[in-house]
Amino acid sequence: MSKDRIGLDDHFTYDKLFKFCFPSIVMMVFTSVYGVIDGFFVSNFAGKVPFAAVNLIMPAIVVLGTFGFMFGTGGAALVSMTLGTGNRKRANRLFSMLVETTIIFGVVLSFFSFIFIEDIARLLGATDELLPYCVDYARIGIISATGFALQNVFQSMFVTAEKPKLGLIITVLAGVSNIILDFILVGVLDMGVVGASLATFIAESIGGYVPLLYFSRKNDSLLEFRPIKIEIRPILEACVNGMSELLSNISTSIVSIVYNAQLLKFIGSDGVASFGVMMYVSFVFVAVFLGYAVGTAPIFGYNYGAKNVSELRNLLKKSLIIVFSSGILMTLIAIVLAEPIADLFVGYDRALHDMTVFAFRIFALQFIFAGFNTFITAFFTALNNGLVSGVISLFRVMIFKLSFVMVLPIFFGANGIWAANPLSDFAALLLGAFFLIKEIKKNYRKV
Repeated sequence: MSKDRIGLDDHFTYDKLFKFCFPSIVMMVFTSVYGVIDGFFVSNFAGKVPFAAVNLIMPAIVVLGTFGFMFGTGGAALVSMTLGTGNRKRANRLFSMLVETTIIFGVVLSFFSFIFIEDIARLLGATDELLPYCVDYARIGIISATGFALQNVFQSMFVTAEKPKLGLIITVLAGVSNIILDFILVGVLDMGVVGASLATFIAESIGGYVPLLYFSRKNDSLLEFRPIKIEIRPILEACVNGMSELLSNISTSIVSIVYNAQLLKFIGSDGVASFGVMMYVSFVFVAVFLGYAVGTAPIFGYNYGAKNVSELRNLLKKSLIIVFSSGILMTLIAIVLAEPIADLFVGYDRALHDMTVFAFRIFALQFIFAGFNTFITAFFTALNNGLVSGVISLFRVMIFKLSFVMVLPIFFGANGIWAANPLSDFAALLLGAFFLIKEIKKNYRKV
């Protein structure tokens, strides 16, 4: 065994924690790059109308891949806890069942979504001007949904298998492919939204199917994929445990639809385009927090299964310090970079540029709280407490964000829309802190 290996059973210092989680952080950042690069090329080479159309239809496409987050995070917690008990054979069976279930869900959902995509686009508010761009972009995105879902599963499972660096290599390969293909298909060949969607399709296929090939062969990781009969109970356990991630992603897509509707009402299509810039960029910032959560979740799950109380305390203390300090840093970086980011995406339209800079500096305040909120849901998922994790996610997005984005514009106009995210994340932080304190007081021996 290599002396450089960091295993789930190690004692984690800050240095080890950073080294173990760094590949997961980069993985999530590169995954978020898909949408950012698509947005950059569509906005700058196709124009703001196709860009607004992509932003409008994107929530529907994202929903198709969200069950991958559910199986990935909920399943990784179950698999890592099983590994912690020493039952590697059972862990591999669980892993194989989760992969099979993801493929089945992906194919079925993609089939029905492809048929009804025009109706879905209309339901999201697509006008006659936006509809053809929405449909062209979405149809290819729907076909790639299974690959995207598998990529979300394997991002968590690579960490659980103690192969985060391999997961990083595959994700970087997929991300670089997306950048190159966007440049060729959109920038050079002028294929517009179709080119952007094709680039993402190929990248997501690399991110989803290459890991499937790796785990299907003999390998030196902790996990191996073998087709087996699916058992309902462990799949349901993984679903319940990963429900927070599913709710969070679906709720975010639903709330994005409401955001777009409010922006169309108060500002028009420029508001949707501006919000699109913020969402694309925030994907990258939040990906850092999500990567840390994905990286640490199997460690928490393993030590929970092994009943290693002292290491759970150690991990929790260090994680809280990391997520709060990084949240403050992320906010400062976002505020400083607001203008160059706006230049990059919408520099061709001065009014749109200025609105985006102003809005993003308000919007960026959410990063102070987002790190804790992302981590705390993953923490409870890792402890196989999907109920608390789901409640926090549901309130954070569906209750707090939805309420703020509907109510605040009545009193503050468009500024209320921009402020909805940071205020809802602050409210979610208070709720998450309540559950965390309660957990520590009630089950201190566990945490």
